[in-house]
Amino acid sequence: MLPKFLKPYHVKYSNLIRIGPKIDGGYVIDKRALSKSNILLTCGLNDDWEFEKSFLRRKKSAKIVAFDHTVNRDFWFKRFKKDIVSLLLLKKLRISKILDVFKYIDYLLFFRNNKKHYEKKIVFKKKNQKEITISEILSNYKDVILKIDIEGDEYKILSDIKKNSKKIIFLIIEFHQIHKNIIKLKKFLDKIDLKIIHIHANNYGGVDINRDPKVVELSLLNTKKIKIGNTYSKKNYPIINLDYKNFKRKDDIKIRFSK
Repeated sequence: MLPKFLKPYHVKYSNLIRIGPKIDGGYVIDKRALSKSNILLTCGLNDDWEFEKSFLRRKKSAKIVAFDHTVNRDFWFKRFKKDIVSLLLLKKLRISKILDVFKYIDYLLFFRNNKKHYEKKIVFKKKNQKEITISEILSNYKDVILKIDIEGDEYKILSDIKKNSKKIIFLIIEFHQIHKNIIKLKKFLDKIDLKIIHIHANNYGGVDINRDPKVVELSLLNTKKIKIGNTYSKKNYPIINLDYKNFKRKDDIKIRFSK
């Protein structure tokens, strides 16, 4: 069972909405935060910006700023080469897979005007101009929706997030290998205004020996900016018609909490 401090606080089901696809890359947020924020900051992009597209459809005037040092010229060259080979070998027969070959064009069309992508690595201590800290990212913003998926490096920047939490109205963050980092997680969540309102297990990550998820997606609301009660949720996770399997060919992971 997961520790009780990871259990979401109660919010009305009607306030919860899913943004992004009904597979990996979609997340649950509180629509009240959406109405109060006009800026989405994304840390970790890879080749998936469906969440950002969905966000923009709901907030057409929003500004989107993404950071990912791995999405560069070499990334696109290797991807295009691999996709072309797969296409020629008839491994990409579905329309969606064929369109993947032209992902770079979609990237160029999306990231322009009020939507920016910077090839910078998220770090705790900046050493060069190819790196950036959470404090630096948030320096010119307030009431931001912050999304973080940086494949395990999230633990390195938790103190920075905590220090700047007043500027964050909503945080979406994926935690990897939580069974090995549970103390770091508890320390982060202790005495902070960002409270968990939703949790989902990423079934790509599998389960530990206790059949608890190794990877979880957390949605946290700033309770100084949007009030919620002090009671825990009684919902069962995953939530039907709100949560979906990250990987369709594996069962979703039911989450249990200790009392």
